Amino acid sequence: MDDKRYLLSLIREGEHQQQDFKYRVADASKLAKSVSAFANTDGGRLLIGVRDDGQIAGVRSEEEIFMMHQAAYKFCKPEASIKFDTYHVDGRTVVIATVPPSLRRPVCVHDEEGNMRAYIRIADENIVASPVHLALWRETQKPQGIMLTYDDDIRQLLSTMQGRQTLNQIISASKLPRHRVIMLLARLIRFGTLRWEYTGQQFLFSIV
Repeated sequence: MDDKRYLLSLIREGEHQQQDFKYRVADASKLAKSVSAFANTDGGRLLIGVRDDGQIAGVRSEEEIFMMHQAAYKFCKPEASIKFDTYHVDGRTVVIATVPPSLRRPVCVHDEEGNMRAYIRIADENIVASPVHLALWRETQKPQGIMLTYDDDIRQLLSTMQGRQTLNQIISASKLPRHRVIMLLARLIRFGTLRWEYTGQQFLFSIV
């Protein structure tokens, strides 16, 4: 398959969980959010030089390619793995940046205020990871042999959960310290007792 047919086949997929279009690269720190989101979720690819409507605009300069590298290697901590492939279509250059899932999550980015934030990819959006996600990544780095012990705090938390609730609602209902609730939610998600979903621009947690 030649470059044009291959690119058009990708563009027809549209933007989704593992694909994003970038018309141009004007800010490496903003591009890094997509890199972080892919690295922290299922991996994915950035089609750089493609408009949101799928039109091929092309990468305009070497400076844009330089900023792509900065996004992965300067603004992401730890550095994200990324592979660049260049394609030529009708006199225009499109760069596909492929980001695999990271084994060292979370991959964080310096935001506009200088804070470090991790992102996850949900459908075609890059969403700031919740504190529970950060705790869950820490949990998954622990040995697999660890057992879940249903102590008094877990029983108290589960007894107060009703339907789908936000983190703040669970904290309020359980009367447990915030840091403790975050850790317990992450642990219960890891062991399949709870699940999370993103809806209405907020994370909701519920019993499986």
